Amino acid sequence: MTLLRQRMLEDIGIRNFAEHTQQSYLQQVSLFARHFARSPNSLGPEQVREYQVHLVEDRKLAPSSISIAVSALRFLYKVRLRQPWAIDDIPMPKKPFRLPAVLSPEEVTRFLESVHRTKHRAILTSLYAAGLRVSEATHL
Repeated sequence: MTLLRQRMLEDIGIRNFAEHTQQSYLQQVSLFARHFARSPNSLGPEQVREYQVHLVEDRKLAPSSISIAVSALRFLYKVRLRQPWAIDDIPMPKKPFRLPAVLSPEEVTRFLESVHRTKHRAILTSLYAAGLRVSEATHL
């Protein structure tokens, strides 16, 4: 185990990160170093940017997967290596905003008609009409 890896593991442990987070961060830093075949000590913001482009364009990873790599690199360069450029030069990817599926009036009617018990149909109709969340419905 390299000294950098050992120190990073200690830094993560001090902050009491979850076991899964610890393993993910170490794996992401290892993949970053292997991509350039050099120690992260000798890599800078331009290589981080190049690696992010690689993750997006070549590996075609989802924004949530890229966020894990970015978080690991931010931790490495800010906490472990104490680089002044870490946070500003390692942007976090924006997650796409997805609108929820909206049922048509006919679909809502069909759904409510498929409920056979009057009590349950009344509850579901009230929820839909008032636009209540599940937690709000349980309090009702």
